[in-house]
Amino acid sequence: MRRAATLAGVALTAALAAAPAGAATGDRGCDPLDQAACLLPWPNDYFSRADRSTDTGRRLALRPGSTPATKEGKSIGVVDFNRSDGFSPGSLIITRVPGLDSNAALDRSGAVRVTDPGRYRTRNQPILLIDAQTGRRWPVMAEVDAQAAAPSQADLLIRPAVNLREGRRYIVALRGLKTASGAPIAAGGAFRVYRDRLPSTDPAVQRRRPHMEELFARLGRAGVKRRDLYLAWDFKVASAKGLAGPMLSIRNRAFARLGDRNLGDERIQGRAPKFRITSVQDFTPAQNALVSRRVSGEVDVPCFLDLPGCPPGSRFRLNAAGLPVRTPGNVAKAPFICQIPRGVSGKLQPVLYGHGLLGSRTEVLSSVNAQAAQEHGLLFCATDWAGMATEDVATIATRVLPDLSNFPLLADRVQQGMLNFLFVARAMAHRNGFGADPAFRPGGRRIVAGRRIAFNGNSQGGIIGGALTAVAPDFTRSALGVPGMNYSTLLDRSVDFDPFAAILYGNYARDETRPLQLALIQLLWDRAEANGYAQHMTRDPYPNTPRHTVLLLEAFGDHQVSNLATGVEARTIGARLRRPALDPGRKGPWVRPFWGLPRIRSFPYGRSALLVMDSGPLRTAPGGGVIGTPPAPIENVAPRQGVDPHGLGGGSAEIRRLVAAFLAPGGALLAGCGARPCYIGGYTGP
Repeated sequence: MRRAATLAGVALTAALAAAPAGAATGDRGCDPLDQAACLLPWPNDYFSRADRSTDTGRRLALRPGSTPATKEGKSIGVVDFNRSDGFSPGSLIITRVPGLDSNAALDRSGAVRVTDPGRYRTRNQPILLIDAQTGRRWPVMAEVDAQAAAPSQADLLIRPAVNLREGRRYIVALRGLKTASGAPIAAGGAFRVYRDRLPSTDPAVQRRRPHMEELFARLGRAGVKRRDLYLAWDFKVASAKGLAGPMLSIRNRAFARLGDRNLGDERIQGRAPKFRITSVQDFTPAQNALVSRRVSGEVDVPCFLDLPGCPPGSRFRLNAAGLPVRTPGNVAKAPFICQIPRGVSGKLQPVLYGHGLLGSRTEVLSSVNAQAAQEHGLLFCATDWAGMATEDVATIATRVLPDLSNFPLLADRVQQGMLNFLFVARAMAHRNGFGADPAFRPGGRRIVAGRRIAFNGNSQGGIIGGALTAVAPDFTRSALGVPGMNYSTLLDRSVDFDPFAAILYGNYARDETRPLQLALIQLLWDRAEANGYAQHMTRDPYPNTPRHTVLLLEAFGDHQVSNLATGVEARTIGARLRRPALDPGRKGPWVRPFWGLPRIRSFPYGRSALLVMDSGPLRTAPGGGVIGTPPAPIENVAPRQGVDPHGLGGGSAEIRRLVAAFLAPGGALLAGCGARPCYIGGYTGP
């Protein structure tokens, strides 16, 4: 026995000597448990340190040079990541398991897959995520990176099927893994030193041993035998303050300047934001049959970025507490457009609109929105998603993607953009806001209904719109069209990522670090999209914030926003599913695509919900050509077959009716679409 232990120690020494330069516990701070790339396995408290000043008691401590590097050798800067007090609640869990390099190997191992998350409960499940506080398994989904250049470079990717709880510690445990041929995969030498209690004279190994012993003890109490483990490690999730603290801080300070310090009471107090009308355009019926007037202007918003006016390329300047510092007198001008529909009697319900990927407020001018406004008496107003708007494209393409050290230029400005939206919303809702201005009183008649506004965002507007909803004081109902969350999941599965991937991966040329790049920037993106806010979007509202109700509208087989990510969001916010969601046989290889989503049992349904829209299977159109779309691939690649259903929902009068009814004050999801799934794109069913 003693000789076996000595031989194992020799093997470990040899393995570390053969590892890439700096991969051991050297000056780059890499974890020897996974030597495929520095910072693996990820996320990992090996890359954090104790810090009593944070809500979690931890703070990230990535070392310079540990992060992925550009082809010129410049590693991603660590300062902004190291402000985090934990890892993402939607953490992409990454490790390299030699031999577990295909779907066949996952299936041979009996691993839980993205097609059937409910398998995380199986008795001998080889891929486990354990809540260290409760000892219970957390639902996850596993896949092998289909984007890898070669099977030998394919990482095991594990994704939470429900976002992780803020401030909680989780343990990743892998056991019983097999190759595609069924051969058992043996644990690596570095892990066996801990698992098998092998001796070591390395001080770093010895310092870590008590932590690993505590980890094994917790796993044992959860029914996971030490001797069965291939690998195990742990990490802590960031706190609510660590994720949303900067955004809530700038929101509270900005509204306090208006004289409203109680944002959770659903009462509008203080002054309206300053705004000015820059254009009023009236249309004759011949010019525009749906819209009678278009009003443009801008709202003054306190600017918390470091350049005058908050232009693209600006970012937060943070104080010692990690909160944005405002330069006195710095103001952003949030442009807006509103459309007054033609021929509507009575007052109009104000609806704030969020546009799609890298677009602008002009998207609100679409005929679909004009139809909805006229049919249901809505006043749509829109502003730009600063940070991810048309004017930000150059910054993203030339500064952010070539050097991810600059990612705060995106994430920080999106948070300022969210504040811009909140101030436009306040101008829509305040009695002395838009409704009091002559531009919104054609013929001298007040046409804007009370103070109850709503939010409708689509695509990117649905993604960032989830975060906006979680912090909004002036609307409590949101319809998020073709939404999702967690860009570390969304990007690989979106056709929209193609041109950006060419820039990003052209600069960060090492294929084996691609998943890690996405996982890293997600730490900052969490502060600017729904993934970091979902726990508080509908349930458990933030302090000083009202409770919200959300309708998610998914386009089945969406080419741009992955249904996988929509499902995680729906489960996280506690949404129920409108059934039937799909016709029999439509789900393809997805065993349980809507796992974990209880059905709505009666209508009208006034709580948060998921409604699935289907354009039908791939088929030949009557006049020739292809219409419909198949289910999305199960791998982390973009759907490309058929017609993208992403933008088809708004073309359905029934979908427009259901959205308007949900957004109405005291509204609810109606029993629309009859007893069948909700069809879009002209599809009428099998």
